[in-house]
Amino acid sequence: MSRTLEPNSSTFAFRDIVQPQDLASIRDIAQSTEVFHPWEVDIAVELAEERLAKGEASGYSFLFADCNGSTDGWVCWGEIPCTRGSYDVYWIAVRKSSQGKGLGRQLMLLAEQHIQQQGGRHIYLETSGRPDYLPTRRFYERCHYRIAAELPDFYATGDAKVIYVKVLDQLPEPSYGSVAAGHS
Repeated sequence: MSRTLEPNSSTFAFRDIVQPQDLASIRDIAQSTEVFHPWEVDIAVELAEERLAKGEASGYSFLFADCNGSTDGWVCWGEIPCTRGSYDVYWIAVRKSSQGKGLGRQLMLLAEQHIQQQGGRHIYLETSGRPDYLPTRRFYERCHYRIAAELPDFYATGDAKVIYVKVLDQLPEPSYGSVAAGHS
C-alpha cells in the first residue's frame, strides 16, 4: 500500500523504511536547501545511520517522499526521553526544486499522524532565529505550531533558538492518500 501526493502533476509515494541509499539522498536534499551548515547535514545523515543500524531501538522514525526514482523530502522524529507523549521533530527538509508545492506540509501532516498513533500528545521542534530561517519559521506557523520559547544567542551571538510546540488533538485528514505500510 502506498500513499501518493500530486502537487503539480508529480506523484509522490511515502515510505517509512530507511534504506542505505537514503543517506546520500538526505545529504543531497539538506544541501540543496542552502540553509544548513555542513556539520548539521552530517548530523541529519547520522540519524538515518542510527536507524539503519539499530532499527526502532534508535528512537528515530522517518518518512520519505519519493517521485520518479528520486527522494525529494524527508521528516525525522522521535519520542523525547523521560517524557510521556512528547515528541521532537528533528528534521524536515524538501529538495529546493520541490519546495512550494505542498510536499513539506504533507510530510508534516503524515508525521503528526504517526506520532499521534504512537501515543504522542505534544510535538516540539526547534529552529534558528537567523533571518535566512524566516521561511522555515513561517512554514511551522502555517502548520499551526506556536512559539513556546526563544533562547537568545543560543547557537551563536545573534542566533536564537526558537522552540515551537503543537498539541495534538484531532488532526486533519491529509488530502492526498494514505501512507505506505511497512516497518523496519
